[in-house]
Amino acid sequence: MKTNSTDLTDSRVFYKSVFTLVLPMALQNLINVAVTSADVMMLGKLGDTVLSGASLAGQVQYIMTLIFFGITSGSAVLSAQYWGKNDVDAVEKILGIALKFSLIISVIFTFISIAFPYQCMSLFSNEQPVIEEGVKYLRILSVSYIFTSVTMIYLNIMRSVERVIISTVVYLSSLICNITLNWLLIFGKFGLPELGIQGAAVATCIARIMEFIIVAVYSKSKKTPVHFRISNILKNDKLLFKDFLKYSLPVMLNELAWGAGGAMNTLIMGKLGETVVSANAVAQNVRQLATVVAFGIANATAIMLGKVIGSGELKKAEEYSKRFVKLTLIVGASATLIVLCVRPVMIQFMELSAQAEEYLGIMLLVMSYFVFAQAFNTTMVVGVFRSGGDTIFGLIMDISTMWGCSILFGALSAFVFKLSVPLVYIILMSDEIIKIPLSIYRYRSKKWLRNVTR
Repeated sequence: MKTNSTDLTDSRVFYKSVFTLVLPMALQNLINVAVTSADVMMLGKLGDTVLSGASLAGQVQYIMTLIFFGITSGSAVLSAQYWGKNDVDAVEKILGIALKFSLIISVIFTFISIAFPYQCMSLFSNEQPVIEEGVKYLRILSVSYIFTSVTMIYLNIMRSVERVIISTVVYLSSLICNITLNWLLIFGKFGLPELGIQGAAVATCIARIMEFIIVAVYSKSKKTPVHFRISNILKNDKLLFKDFLKYSLPVMLNELAWGAGGAMNTLIMGKLGETVVSANAVAQNVRQLATVVAFGIANATAIMLGKVIGSGELKKAEEYSKRFVKLTLIVGASATLIVLCVRPVMIQFMELSAQAEEYLGIMLLVMSYFVFAQAFNTTMVVGVFRSGGDTIFGLIMDISTMWGCSILFGALSAFVFKLSVPLVYIILMSDEIIKIPLSIYRYRSKKWLRNVTR
């Protein structure tokens, strides 16, 4: 049987495009994980209480950035398809609308974090020493929220128009700055004050401000096809705004439901003690490390399928989606192996209490299958479904599987049935397994395959 030369050429173009997109995005994800891991490892040297405080305080920013991710993912539904249609003006207007929302959200989160830090921390822990440490971290970190809102939105819109290198440059610079300042300010090196957890927060703020400056300079240069304009934030395009709400609002709600679900998991574990929180902080960092390529695949799926659908090539989009499914299965299996290989190293390396080490070993075993399921579901929901404007299904699925299953039964198992920590953790991490058959069913229905441009 002869291979069609056109198919072979298209296949080469496809995998070259995937590699071009995934490599820098995976590197960006790795850099982001490295920043978080640096905080975990350095603050872990100061004990479980400090590590738990920073981890729980970070949940506020975690929820906020997930809303930003929802805004940009929803925007990418439109911007990737308009990019495929070569309508740059529409992409810039979409950027303006997205920034309008993100700035409002960041101001709200900044105000809450500065005005009510104790109340925020009390949601996640009932241990006063942990709350006190978390408040120190949260108050300082909140200064960076507005800068993050602009940087994250702009860089994610750049991804949807196939400009991914700038994100790598920004986040690599941020990584170097953050880790260096962490070391200097947490431990008080070269005559600087030893600030502990506050030093980590100051370092992160400075790194976020630096990211913003680089983005601001780049957005004014000739190298970018999409420019940041104040006029686009103030402009009111009724049709695009209507489309933005139609496709972005479900994604924003989806990410908020998903992020709130993650925060609720942390809240439940926070009530079980600081040893559980510190072990989970390490386990979550390993999960992030193992899924850097998987999330890169998911984002590449959204960009490439969105562009092809926007140009009207629906058959090609369907064929590309099949290739992405195969890729995500391979990457998901690789993520499982990474977790299993890293597990003994992390248990030995982290200076945790004996109880926390025991919990960490069990949590990483759970993560070994969790990452495979998450890789597959993320490519389906964030990549395939959203590329064609199918944004409501992900919202319904996340609410039903997380809030209606894993969180509900996880809370009951922890506080009503008083089950052991490992069993509670397994139940809380069960949602991604439940999602797999639902994702497969939706994918095969082809209801996601739609051109939503005007």
